[in-house]
Amino acid sequence: MLHPKTTLNCNGQLLDLTHPIVMGILNVTPDSFYDGGKFNNEKALLQQVEKMINDGASIIDIGGMSSRPGAEIIDEEEELLRVLPIIEKINKTFPNTIISIDTVRASVAKKSVQAGASIINDISAGSIDDKLFETVAELGVPYILMHMQGKPSDMQQNPDYEDVMKNIFDFFVDKISKLRELGVKDIIIDPGFGFGKTVEHNYHLLKKLAIFRILDLSLLVGISRKSMIYKVLENTPQEALNGTTVLNTLALERGAKILRVHDVKEAAESIRLWKKLNCY
Repeated sequence: MLHPKTTLNCNGQLLDLTHPIVMGILNVTPDSFYDGGKFNNEKALLQQVEKMINDGASIIDIGGMSSRPGAEIIDEEEELLRVLPIIEKINKTFPNTIISIDTVRASVAKKSVQAGASIINDISAGSIDDKLFETVAELGVPYILMHMQGKPSDMQQNPDYEDVMKNIFDFFVDKISKLRELGVKDIIIDPGFGFGKTVEHNYHLLKKLAIFRILDLSLLVGISRKSMIYKVLENTPQEALNGTTVLNTLALERGAKILRVHDVKEAAESIRLWKKLNCY
């Protein structure tokens, strides 16, 4: 079995992926599907960041634009107004924290890294801003490459694949090649659960997730409170924590190295128990 690189250089700070880690989601948006508007002032945001750090988050992922199904891309100025002040404040208040910027724009990525972020998390894989790949190479920070069919505004309008696993695998091979040609060293792959995929597509992906180990890159899984859970359980995002924990554990079994979640403590506990099981 191949062994992906176990450290990422986050602007001089090494992130150890020998064992799985947790990425905590911090949405500074009014309209995200689960926590939109929940942290709508600086005090609440910093309290949530402190809680996630204490609960075991290795990365704080900041997003200023909702990517829920049907969401439109907001203008650049609004996105920057949402993310830059909180990145600067987190960097000042919690200086050793690794911050990821969730954006599809090269300009937002660049200004966010200048403000203190050290990972770029791009749901569009460079398809919305053709300057993004070059900017990632220029900045020299790790890049999270995610698969999405379409855009958030239309991605759930009858998503269709000839073979969902093959299509996404081929997509990664193509994009990784382009990033390598530009000199991008640290790449994390994210299959994009819920992004242009039906519930059936999502479960097929999860079942076959270990196939992506062939790419020899660290794998991020983001299924926290998503519709693939609450549609099956016939409940709501607010009631989907238990289902999230179950599927996160299955993802760990299939090679996930980063769990991107709203609920850090529960994900960190899943990792601790999974590690205990696998030490025998």
